[in-house]
Amino acid sequence: MSDHARGQASGQANGQWYPPEWPDRIRALAAGSLTPVAPKRAATVMLLKDTGTGPAVHMLRRRTSMAFAGGAYAYPGGGVDPRDDDRDIGWAGPTRAWWADRLGVDEAGAQAIVCAAVRETYEEAGVLLAGPTGDSVVGDTTGADWEADRAALVDRELSFAEFLHRRGLVLRSDLLGAWARWITPEFESRRYDTWFFVAALPEGQRTRNASTEADRTVWITPAAAAAGYDRGELLMMPPTIATLRGLAACGTAAQALASAPGRDMTPVLAEARLVGGEIVLSWPGHDEFTKHVPSTAQAPATPSDPTGGALA
Repeated sequence: MSDHARGQASGQANGQWYPPEWPDRIRALAAGSLTPVAPKRAATVMLLKDTGTGPAVHMLRRRTSMAFAGGAYAYPGGGVDPRDDDRDIGWAGPTRAWWADRLGVDEAGAQAIVCAAVRETYEEAGVLLAGPTGDSVVGDTTGADWEADRAALVDRELSFAEFLHRRGLVLRSDLLGAWARWITPEFESRRYDTWFFVAALPEGQRTRNASTEADRTVWITPAAAAAGYDRGELLMMPPTIATLRGLAACGTAAQALASAPGRDMTPVLAEARLVGGEIVLSWPGHDEFTKHVPSTAQAPATPSDPTGGALA
């Protein structure tokens, strides 16, 4: 089945993904029989590089075997490791207090979130936003010793703070820009409070598909990715397509980074309400994602390969 056919099979005019169990869970939440789970903190990074037609973003497609959003396109990302919240690490760029204010958390939480963003980019894309000094980045990280450390990070045998200390590296927080914050809807069984960051691919480094959760990776302009979503050819979750649309207005990777401090970081949380005989699902400030689902009907079945992060 082609990607386009799969998009059509989802019953959507575009590539918006949502699980078939959502209507039942929304009804249960409205009835008071579903208690929302607490969201886990996560971070995801929109890695950019300049091309002749503007910046391209690095995206991965989640394996179709994944229980959550299988086949959806997303960015490298994952959960925050609490071991990274209070250890003294090499740090360059804005202070932890600045990041705490920007991310809406305390300083320990800010450090852990920024560490998660840098760690996940390294784990899933092989790109490391750190260097031996506060104004440098590492070069080639494809050697066997680097790979052993990366595998230990993936398996959580090694915290990112410990990795930085072992390598004598300084985390380059100045290479990141906070872009958006989305929280998984209350009716979802797996919930994440996810901070989206933007970063430029450091000179001398290259991406690779180092993730066990992805079956392919692509460099694609935000406009082209959004067009694929609009045609129903590329499946994504609302936060992914929303951030892509924002990136499409940036002419270069540097422009995206420069605009990041002005971005609104108010958390976006989906709302579900019963109106008459249907469920209305909406994301405040993002009208394009509003859905009207009959309260007695099931959502269309998710295709086997619905070809968007951690997540949301």
